[in-house]
Amino acid sequence: MRLPHPVYGLYERRLATSLQRQSVPRHVGVILDGNRRWARSFGETAATGHRRGADKIDEFLGWSEDLGVEVVTLWMLSTDNLSRSQEELTALLDIIEDAVTDLAASGRWRLRVMGRLDLLPERLAATLREAQRGTATVDGLHVNVAIGYGGRHEIADAVRSYLREQADAGASLAELAENLDVEHIEEHLYTKGQPDPELVIRTSGEQRLGGFLLWQSAHSEFYFCEAYWPSFRRIDYLRALRSFSQRERRLGR
Repeated sequence: MRLPHPVYGLYERRLATSLQRQSVPRHVGVILDGNRRWARSFGETAATGHRRGADKIDEFLGWSEDLGVEVVTLWMLSTDNLSRSQEELTALLDIIEDAVTDLAASGRWRLRVMGRLDLLPERLAATLREAQRGTATVDGLHVNVAIGYGGRHEIADAVRSYLREQADAGASLAELAENLDVEHIEEHLYTKGQPDPELVIRTSGEQRLGGFLLWQSAHSEFYFCEAYWPSFRRIDYLRALRSFSQRERRLGR
């Protein structure tokens, strides 16, 4: 629904004021989808779409901060994306590196890197590690940047980390099999120490998770938005939050 500009502004303000702070999710996960289709709709290259999508991130984080969200997880690159053409992938990785560098340099966000950095070029992996180290003491919105990320890979990494930890402590295979439980895996996820996402948003009209936060999203609410990520507006975000606030979250009880 496209509204005339004055009406649009009024509608957006009404949406914002209708949201109660206690109804805003602490953790929002976002699948940043539709960059290439946005670019094609304007006759532009995929790289242009990815660049515009990267430009949207800072704006989105500002909205999240203003609305009281505490943690945002941004899926910027999946493990499946690594199979794209070398030309597109090279440009995309450069854009991601620039975007994360800018986020870190702003000093506004506390960054955590999620993903299989061993699958990425070493220069990019080093940049990501430095961005995380350099913002570790920032007292602001926590921003997880999921790059080279896959939900199945994360769970496998968590189990592997737990097994190594216990093996170093001298546990036997039989003891590990007997004692392994849900909380042991949770303690080794990329998001350890953070609340699970209450709301997961996917842009571009696609209605699937594609492996995003498979473990953590067990009790998440999902919101699928038609807008491509570069065109995602604050009013789209407010609508997602309104939808979330209107749902009855029984969590199995």
